Amino acid sequence: MPQVFKIGGYVIYFWMDEGQPQEPVHVHVSKKVPAPNATKIWITRTGKTVVCHNKSKIPIQDLNNICDLIEARSFEIISKWQDYFDQLSFYC
Repeated sequence: MPQVFKIGGYVIYFWMDEGQPQEPVHVHVSKKVPAPNATKIWITRTGKTVVCHNKSKIPIQDLNNICDLIEARSFEIISKWQDYFDQLSFYC
């Protein structure tokens, strides 16, 4: 799984086997290593975040900090998404 970046003990990454049609731009977040049941966070057209689900059970304070960092780096994440998947669509 392509790692986008790390924060604390969390890894933020793309899951490569998403199926077709390709889902809108999002990242997965899990503790230490990528996992199939990780937290999923959508990135909107304006660079904001929407938590799709928190299957990793990340504590709310950590999740808020992670979302803040994802928003601050949304342009970079969107660019990497385009490079990996060669297409862009947004949740909203």
